[in-house]
Order: sequence, then structure tokens, then C-alpha cells
Amino acid sequence: MQLPILAYGHTILTTKCQEISHTYPELDKLIDDLWETMYAAGGCGLAAPQVNHPIRLFVVDSQKTYGLMPPEDRKKYFVYDQGIKETFLNARILASSKETWQDTEGCLSIPALREEVTRPWRITIEYLDRQFQTQVRTLSGLTARMVQHEYDHTEGILYLDRLDPSKRTLLQDRLAGIAAGKATPSYPMQFVQ
Repeated sequence: MQLPILAYGHTILTTKCQEISHTYPELDKLIDDLWETMYAAGGCGLAAPQVNHPIRLFVVDSQKTYGLMPPEDRKKYFVYDQGIKETFLNARILASSKETWQDTEGCLSIPALREEVTRPWRITIEYLDRQFQTQVRTLSGLTARMVQHEYDHTEGILYLDRLDPSKRTLLQDRLAGIAAGKATPSYPMQFVQ
């Protein structure tokens, strides 16, 4: 089922999320709904707090992005993999490279805005997969960026928080408009009342 995505301004988007266990009510359904909602909205990742569940859960599909890219861009953004399609539960970033890079990011909770964000090129992350099996993976490039973006959601961090304060100040009017429901995305959103 496609769920409404919370718009910028909802406090749950800036709340550090709780770890979960396999006994979380209707967890399989929520995971399926996250995938459906993400694809319907044209996203490459989605975190549970974005659909009003303050838990440490997110999904990422960088395989689709890899498949749509021209070969020369694949070499630039996907050095060690061809993307992933994965569910992350209770994730923890164990290590980040000193090497960083800047690229444009957007967010389904902040429609119509895209900004340059600096992130580590490579991360090592530990998480539980959908079967609650422990996984440890080292990811790089665009896959690592997508995972870091969604991981940040479970920490109560938006990509806007990683911008220079002066840049963020320049965006305040547009952000206030999004929070007030003036955005018109092609997918269902829940705006601040």
C-alpha cells in the first residue's frame, strides 16, 4: 500500500529513531509498503520516519539507478558495485572514509529542492537484513551516498542539516512553503497542520 510521505516540518523527521525487533507489529507489511511508496514516488530510498514510523528502518535501491545510467557515469559513481537493493534494520555506520565528495541530493520529504551535499566516499555499515540476519558491508560512491542519506533519517538528520548555515538561511522561505503545504509533488504527502 502506498503511504503518504511526511513533508518537511514534521517533528518526527528530526527525531532519532528507536531500534526494533522482529516482533514490531506488521513489520513485513511496513517493509513492503516502504518499497511500494518509494517506487511510486520515484525515489531510490525511503526511511520509516518519512512514513510516520520513528524506527530504525530504511530501504535503498541503487541497482535501478545503475541500470538507468550511461556506461561512462557508471564508472564514475559505481566503482565497486552495480548497486544494491536492500532493507536495513537497526543500521550503524562503523567507519567512513576520509575521502569525501560532493553531489546533488534531494529528498521525498522536501519536494522540489535539490542541493549539493558533501559526504564520505566510502562507508562500512552493520545492519540486520529483512530476515534479521546481521550483515556488514562496505559501500562506496552513489550507493554509499544513498545509504548515508537514508541512515541520516533514522538519526533525525535531514540533508539540509549538512548544508552551510548561510545556504540554509537562503532556503528558509521555500522550506516554510513546503511545510505549509504549498508543494505539489506527484505522490501523496502529509503536510504539517
